[in-house]
Amino acid sequence: MATVEQVRAAALALPRTSEHLIRDRVKFRVGRIVYLALSSDETVLGFAFPREERELLLATEPGLYLPPEPADERFNWLQLRLAAVSEAELGEIVLDAWRMVVPKRVAAEHEAARSDALPPGPSLAQLRFAAGVFAGLGAVDAGWERWAAATAAGPDLARPEHREALHRWLNSWGCRIRYPREGEPDLFSAALDVWWAAHGTALPAAGATLANLTDRQLDALATAYAELAALRVSPSRTLGPTAAAKALYALRPAAVMPWDAAIAKRLHGSRDGAAFRRHLTCGRQWARAVIAESGSDEGELPRELGRAAVPLAKVLDDYLYVTITAGIPAAP
Repeated sequence: MATVEQVRAAALALPRTSEHLIRDRVKFRVGRIVYLALSSDETVLGFAFPREERELLLATEPGLYLPPEPADERFNWLQLRLAAVSEAELGEIVLDAWRMVVPKRVAAEHEAARSDALPPGPSLAQLRFAAGVFAGLGAVDAGWERWAAATAAGPDLARPEHREALHRWLNSWGCRIRYPREGEPDLFSAALDVWWAAHGTALPAAGATLANLTDRQLDALATAYAELAALRVSPSRTLGPTAAAKALYALRPAAVMPWDAAIAKRLHGSRDGAAFRRHLTCGRQWARAVIAESGSDEGELPRELGRAAVPLAKVLDDYLYVTITAGIPAAP
């Protein structure tokens, strides 16, 4: 649940924003252009949003978003219930609304300042070194190949056999999620079925890649991750943050850079939804950097690095596993 103070803090942290009280409503402007407006009772937040994308968002998340008031329908505008949005989601919504009303140069400068705070990623040489080390660990892709074969037409967790395949693949990656005993309900399968119904269509399309993720796709993945990690999958445990990241990687391998506990702690100090979003933001920046350095495209680069069976998102995870989890220094 987000608060008015969180709205204020997010807005006033952005360049050129000023706060105004207009007809008993708090509004935030850049110059004379309003991009945020609280309702009189401060339970609903109106915000700048592309009009052509409004109907899709209202259809996919009716519990969070509300249509604009009739007088605002002709504008780039949408509303949300503050009680239904997390602080992390709110921050990105405010940022995207602000981007719509400031000059592109100002938005770019602000984005550069945000990116500067992200951990530096690997050079192409470091990535190649780590990919070689990881590939030398043994049959590292055998479990992945079994999962890919079981879901060849595309993962669909509405199908029980795909949920079972995901369970087995996660355990092959060391997640140790207990299988149900005879006569027990399959909590893992049931929880995933419900989660997929809520988030499957909100995930980036199967063709989305890490380097090309949009901020809204990052938001969707972070929200899906947080709810996935909290799923009760056995009588004694939730799915947890490591398995949730790996499950999202299985579902969208070209777009999701997974993590483990050591990686999350070193880079982000936390494993909540906001930290996972930051992790994917790091991956996006790192992917773009090594693609630019190599001169190759995102689909071709893993083959050049000796990891043709997996996408670039996984090769970046290989680097993090080798250098952080395994503690092997990368070549300079």
